[in-house]
Amino acid sequence: MPRCPWATTEPAITYHDEEWGVPVHNDRTLFEFLILEGAQAGLSWITILKKRKNYRKAFDGFRAEKIARYRARDLQRLLRDSGIVRNRLKIAAAIENARAFLALREEVGSFDTCLWSFVGGKPIQNRWRSMADVPARTAESDAMSRDLVQRGFKFVGSTICYALMQATGMVNDHLVTCPRHAELSGVRRRK
Repeated sequence: MPRCPWATTEPAITYHDEEWGVPVHNDRTLFEFLILEGAQAGLSWITILKKRKNYRKAFDGFRAEKIARYRARDLQRLLRDSGIVRNRLKIAAAIENARAFLALREEVGSFDTCLWSFVGGKPIQNRWRSMADVPARTAESDAMSRDLVQRGFKFVGSTICYALMQATGMVNDHLVTCPRHAELSGVRRRK
Protein backbone atom coordinates (compact mmCIF):
# COMPACT_ATOMS: atom_id res chain seq x y z
CA MET A 1 0.00 0.00 0.00
CA PRO A 2 1.54 3.35 -1.02
CA ARG A 3 0.90 5.13 2.29
CA CYS A 4 1.84 8.68 3.13
CA PRO A 5 5.64 8.56 3.53
CA TRP A 6 5.63 9.32 7.29
CA ALA A 7 3.90 6.01 8.08
CA THR A 8 6.74 3.51 7.76
CA THR A 9 6.83 1.69 11.13
CA GLU A 10 4.43 0.72 13.88
CA PRO A 11 2.55 2.25 15.56
CA ALA A 12 2.51 4.94 12.84
CA ILE A 13 1.28 2.51 10.16
CA THR A 14 -1.79 1.43 12.13
CA TYR A 15 -2.46 5.03 13.20
CA HIS A 16 -2.24 6.19 9.56
CA ASP A 17 -4.41 3.35 8.24
CA GLU A 18 -7.12 3.48 10.90
CA GLU A 19 -7.23 6.90 12.57
CA TRP A 20 -5.36 9.79 10.99
CA GLY A 21 -7.74 12.00 9.06
CA VAL A 22 -10.93 10.21 10.11
CA PRO A 23 -13.47 12.83 11.29
CA VAL A 24 -13.86 12.93 15.08
CA HIS A 25 -16.95 14.48 16.67
CA ASN A 26 -16.59 13.10 20.20
CA ASP A 27 -15.63 15.80 22.72
CA ARG A 28 -13.46 13.52 24.86
CA THR A 29 -11.54 12.23 21.83
CA LEU A 30 -11.04 15.77 20.53
CA PHE A 31 -9.78 16.79 23.98
CA GLU A 32 -7.41 13.80 24.02
CA PHE A 33 -5.94 14.85 20.67
CA LEU A 34 -5.59 18.44 21.87
CA ILE A 35 -3.54 17.27 24.88
CA LEU A 36 -1.49 14.79 22.86
CA GLU A 37 -0.72 17.30 20.11
CA GLY A 38 0.42 19.79 22.78
CA ALA A 39 2.60 17.10 24.37
CA GLN A 40 4.14 16.41 20.98
CA ALA A 41 5.44 19.98 20.52
CA GLY A 42 9.17 19.72 19.82
CA LEU A 43 9.06 15.91 19.71
CA SER A 44 8.15 13.31 17.11
CA TRP A 45 4.56 12.10 16.85
CA ILE A 46 5.81 8.51 17.05
CA THR A 47 7.07 9.28 20.57
CA ILE A 48 3.57 10.33 21.61
CA LEU A 49 1.89 7.39 19.84
CA LYS A 50 4.11 5.00 21.78
CA LYS A 51 3.13 6.72 25.05
CA ARG A 52 -0.57 7.14 24.21
CA LYS A 53 -1.78 4.22 26.34
CA ASN A 54 0.24 5.58 29.27
CA TYR A 55 -1.25 9.04 28.73
CA ARG A 56 -4.76 7.62 28.87
CA LYS A 57 -4.00 5.96 32.18
CA ALA A 58 -2.07 8.89 33.68
CA PHE A 59 -4.75 11.42 32.68
CA ASP A 60 -7.79 9.41 33.78
CA GLY A 61 -8.93 8.53 30.27
CA PHE A 62 -8.83 12.22 29.32
CA ARG A 63 -11.94 12.91 31.37
CA ALA A 64 -11.71 16.70 31.57
CA GLU A 65 -14.00 16.85 34.62
CA LYS A 66 -11.47 14.81 36.58
CA ILE A 67 -8.33 16.49 35.17
CA ALA A 68 -9.74 19.96 35.92
CA ARG A 69 -9.67 19.02 39.63
CA TYR A 70 -5.99 18.03 39.59
CA ARG A 71 -3.90 19.85 42.18
CA ALA A 72 -0.19 20.10 43.06
CA ARG A 73 0.05 16.43 44.15
CA ASP A 74 -1.34 15.33 40.77
CA LEU A 75 1.17 17.51 38.95
CA GLN A 76 3.96 15.91 41.00
CA ARG A 77 2.59 12.41 40.28
CA LEU A 78 2.60 13.16 36.55
CA LEU A 79 6.11 14.61 36.67
CA ARG A 80 7.30 11.26 38.11
CA ASP A 81 5.46 9.18 35.48
CA SER A 82 8.04 7.87 33.00
CA GLY A 83 5.22 6.70 30.70
CA ILE A 84 4.47 10.25 29.57
CA VAL A 85 6.50 13.29 28.53
CA ARG A 86 7.54 14.75 31.88
CA ASN A 87 7.54 18.40 30.95
CA ARG A 88 6.13 20.63 33.70
CA LEU A 89 4.75 23.24 31.28
CA LYS A 90 3.01 20.65 29.09
CA ILE A 91 1.50 18.84 32.09
CA ALA A 92 0.33 22.10 33.67
CA ALA A 93 -1.12 23.12 30.29
CA ALA A 94 -3.10 19.86 30.10
CA ILE A 95 -4.66 20.65 33.48
CA GLU A 96 -5.44 24.24 32.50
CA ASN A 97 -6.81 23.03 29.18
CA ALA A 98 -9.23 20.72 30.99
CA ARG A 99 -10.60 23.74 32.87
CA ALA A 100 -10.78 25.81 29.67
CA PHE A 101 -12.45 22.88 27.88
CA LEU A 102 -15.18 22.68 30.53
CA ALA A 103 -15.76 26.45 30.37
CA LEU A 104 -15.93 26.36 26.56
CA ARG A 105 -18.37 23.46 26.64
CA GLU A 106 -20.53 25.32 29.15
CA GLU A 107 -20.58 28.37 26.88
CA VAL A 108 -20.87 26.78 23.42
CA GLY A 109 -22.43 23.40 24.15
CA SER A 110 -19.65 21.20 22.78
CA PHE A 111 -15.97 21.26 21.96
CA ASP A 112 -16.90 19.62 18.66
CA THR A 113 -19.11 22.56 17.64
CA CYS A 114 -16.35 25.05 18.40
CA LEU A 115 -13.49 23.23 16.66
CA TRP A 116 -15.40 22.18 13.57
CA SER A 117 -16.69 25.72 13.07
CA PHE A 118 -13.22 26.66 11.80
CA VAL A 119 -13.69 24.37 8.77
CA GLY A 120 -17.36 25.12 8.20
CA GLY A 121 -18.48 21.88 9.85
CA LYS A 122 -17.06 19.53 7.21
CA PRO A 123 -13.59 18.25 6.28
CA ILE A 124 -11.45 20.30 3.92
CA GLN A 125 -10.42 17.95 1.11
CA ASN A 126 -6.85 18.86 0.19
CA ARG A 127 -5.08 17.37 -2.81
CA TRP A 128 -1.40 17.30 -1.92
CA ARG A 129 1.01 15.42 -4.19
CA SER A 130 4.04 15.46 -1.86
CA MET A 131 4.74 16.01 1.81
CA ALA A 132 6.54 19.23 0.86
CA ASP A 133 3.15 20.61 -0.26
CA VAL A 134 1.46 20.02 3.12
CA PRO A 135 1.45 23.21 5.19
CA ALA A 136 2.35 23.37 8.88
CA ARG A 137 -0.44 25.89 9.47
CA THR A 138 -3.29 27.57 7.62
CA ALA A 139 -5.63 30.52 8.03
CA GLU A 140 -8.10 28.12 9.67
CA SER A 141 -5.55 26.84 12.20
CA ASP A 142 -4.47 30.44 12.88
CA ALA A 143 -8.09 31.34 13.68
CA MET A 144 -8.57 28.25 15.85
CA SER A 145 -5.38 29.01 17.75
CA ARG A 146 -6.39 32.62 18.40
CA ASP A 147 -9.81 31.54 19.63
CA LEU A 148 -8.46 28.83 21.95
CA VAL A 149 -5.77 31.12 23.39
CA GLN A 150 -8.43 33.76 24.05
CA ARG A 151 -10.41 31.10 25.93
CA GLY A 152 -7.43 30.30 28.16
CA PHE A 153 -6.01 27.21 26.43
CA LYS A 154 -2.23 26.60 26.46
CA PHE A 155 0.04 24.87 23.93
CA VAL A 156 -2.42 25.62 21.14
CA GLY A 157 -0.29 27.47 18.62
CA SER A 158 -1.32 27.36 14.98
CA THR A 159 0.99 24.45 14.12
CA ILE A 160 -0.43 22.38 16.99
CA CYS A 161 -3.97 23.30 15.92
CA TYR A 162 -3.23 22.24 12.35
CA ALA A 163 -1.86 18.90 13.55
CA LEU A 164 -5.08 18.50 15.57
CA MET A 165 -7.11 19.30 12.44
CA GLN A 166 -5.18 16.68 10.46
CA ALA A 167 -5.48 14.01 13.15
CA THR A 168 -9.21 14.49 13.69
CA GLY A 169 -10.23 14.71 10.06
CA MET A 170 -11.00 18.41 9.84
CA VAL A 171 -8.64 18.35 6.88
CA ASN A 172 -7.81 15.41 4.63
CA ASP A 173 -4.05 15.71 4.27
CA HIS A 174 -3.38 12.21 2.98
CA LEU A 175 -1.46 12.53 -0.25
CA VAL A 176 -3.55 11.91 -3.37
CA THR A 177 -1.33 8.87 -4.07
CA CYS A 178 -2.35 7.32 -0.74
CA PRO A 179 -5.47 5.10 -0.87
CA ARG A 180 -6.68 6.68 2.39
CA HIS A 181 -7.16 10.00 0.57
CA ALA A 182 -9.91 8.59 -1.64
CA GLU A 183 -11.37 6.52 1.22
CA LEU A 184 -11.69 9.61 3.41
CA SER A 185 -13.10 11.78 0.66
CA GLY A 186 -16.32 9.83 1.25
CA VAL A 187 -15.93 10.48 4.99
CA ARG A 188 -16.95 8.01 7.66
CA ARG A 189 -17.23 9.07 11.29
CA ARG A 190 -15.11 7.98 14.24
CA LYS A 191 -16.06 8.29 17.89
